[in-house]
Amino acid sequence: MITALSLHGSSLEIPQESELPHVLLVLDQFPKTLGGGERIVLRLAALLPKYGYRASILTFSAHPESAGLQSSPCPIYLLPLQRTYDFSALRGAFELRQFLKQQRIQIVQTFFESSDLWAGFVTKTMSDAKLIWSRRDMGILRDSKHHVAYRLMSRIPDRVFAVSEEVRQHCVAVDRIKPSLVETIYNGIDVADWNTASTFAKLPGAPVVATVGNIRRVKGHDLFIKAAASLVAQFPRVSFNIAGDVLEPDYFEELQTLIRNLNLSDHFHFVGGVANLREYLSTADIFVLPSRSEGFSNAIVEAMAASLPVVATNVGGNAEAVTDGVSGFIVPSEDPVALAAAIARLLSDPSQAQEMGAAGKKLASEKFTTDAMMHQITLAYASLLARGASAPSVSDGHGH
Repeated sequence: MITALSLHGSSLEIPQESELPHVLLVLDQFPKTLGGGERIVLRLAALLPKYGYRASILTFSAHPESAGLQSSPCPIYLLPLQRTYDFSALRGAFELRQFLKQQRIQIVQTFFESSDLWAGFVTKTMSDAKLIWSRRDMGILRDSKHHVAYRLMSRIPDRVFAVSEEVRQHCVAVDRIKPSLVETIYNGIDVADWNTASTFAKLPGAPVVATVGNIRRVKGHDLFIKAAASLVAQFPRVSFNIAGDVLEPDYFEELQTLIRNLNLSDHFHFVGGVANLREYLSTADIFVLPSRSEGFSNAIVEAMAASLPVVATNVGGNAEAVTDGVSGFIVPSEDPVALAAAIARLLSDPSQAQEMGAAGKKLASEKFTTDAMMHQITLAYASLLARGASAPSVSDGHGH
C-alpha cells in the first residue's frame, strides 16, 4: 500500500502547480542520516516548480527520524519494499502502476539500484511515463546480480543522467548503455550563497585543513590521518577537521586508534554532522577529499565556492571539478605520501593557496551553478515529453 509520509508542498497548496508536468523522483530509502543522493533528490524537488515542473518523491523505506521527512519541499510517498523479486514486489508493481496513472506522472527519475531496476522496469512495462536513470557513482554499492541486471536492462531508460564524465563512461563501457542516451549533468550550487564574508577570525600561523564526508571507509579518512602524521613535524600548529556523521562505527573506532597511535590527538577534531557548511568551511584554509571512490563530489564544489584550494584523489569526477595546478591538486588514490606532499605545498605557500582558492571560486561560479544544472535537466525533460503525441506544454529550461 502506497501511503503519504508528507504532503507538504503538494499542488493542493499551490493550485497552479497541479497543471505542471508531473515528475516522480524515486529513491531506495530515506535513512536517518542523509547522503549526497538523498540531498540531491530533495534539492531537485524544491527547484523543479521554479522551472515549470511539479515534483513528488517515492521511496521504499524511510527512517522515522530522517531529516528528509522534516521539511519536505514536495509530497513524499512510501511504497514498502524489502525484496524486488517476491509476491509482495509483484503486488507493489501493480500499486505503482495505479499510482503513476492516478498522479498523472509523465517522467519517472530514479536514483540508486532498486529504484533504477525495479521501479524502472515497472515504469516502462506498465505505464507511458518516460524513464530517466540518475547515475551518481561507479557502482560501488552493487553486487554481481546488479551488474547483470544493469546490462540486461540497458535499453529500458529513455535517458541517463550521469553526475560526471567518468560516471558517464562507466555507464557506456560497463553497463553498455547507448552513448547517445547518457548525458553528463554536474551538480550545481548557488554560488551567491557563498559570497558573504566570513566573520571567523583565523589564528595567524595556525592553519586549518578540513574535509567533509560521513565516516565510511570509502571516504578515505584513514589516508587523511596518515598524511597528517608527516605534516605536523613541519607545521606544528596545523589542525585537521573532519565533518560528517558516523555511519560505520567500527571504522570510526579504527580512526580514533590510528590518531592515538600516531600521536595526533591534539591536531584532529571530529565535528560531527554540520548544519551550516558555509560556516564550517570559513574556518578552513585548505580542503581535502581523500576518497577511495566518488561519482561527483558536492563537497568539492562547495569548498571551491568558499574560495578554498582543494586537494583531492583522482577518483570519479574529482579531476573534472578540480583543475590540477590551478584550483588545487589531484593526487593518486590510496597514496598518503602524495596527499601529504600536496597539502604541504599549500601550507608552505599561503599566497599560492589563496590564488588557487580564488581560481576555484571562479570555476564554480562559471561551471557548477544551479541554473546550469537545471537548464540541462529541464531541457532533457522537455525533449522527452515532446516525443509524446499529446505532450503538454513544458518549460523551455529557463523557468520562463
